[in-house]
Amino acid sequence: MNQTEKRRAQLIRELVKLTDEEMFDEEFIHLLLNQKLSLNPSDDKNMTLGEKAADKVARFAGSWAFIFSFVSCIVIWIIINLLMMADAFDQYPFILLNLILSCVAAIQAPLIMMSQNRQEAKDRERAENDFRVNLKSEAIIGDLHSKMEEVLKTQHRIIMELEQLKKQDENSNTKFPN
Repeated sequence: MNQTEKRRAQLIRELVKLTDEEMFDEEFIHLLLNQKLSLNPSDDKNMTLGEKAADKVARFAGSWAFIFSFVSCIVIWIIINLLMMADAFDQYPFILLNLILSCVAAIQAPLIMMSQNRQEAKDRERAENDFRVNLKSEAIIGDLHSKMEEVLKTQHRIIMELEQLKKQDENSNTKFPN
């Protein structure tokens, strides 16, 4: 069970515990409504320099601009070294190019993973907010349903009383004609 699931389970246990302590439905709904929801999960204002850099690298590395520029650099590197032949700084097997590509991949992969982890944390917070909103909605709908049931019962009782009064009025009119 991950941390989000544990928080959800703990939240549900707390809410159920509060309702079991003879809390009225309206108090339960107000408790839910008064809970703070994070509208902007993981605000970007609180990000460290490394997190900002990771997001920027991931944003650029996942774009067509990066792919085209990267392929262009590699093609230019190869063409220059092929044209220079014996005086080339990185001759045919392009060992230096392979080293540079490996280093780029070694640095780029963790940065992208850090950015993905931050995005996953934001997604978890959004899911937590959605869960709370759904829980609030469910409680409010349940309360409205019970209130509607009360209104229908009261309406039915009033109709029955009116019918009894009508019968009594009819009976009293038949016993004592005008």
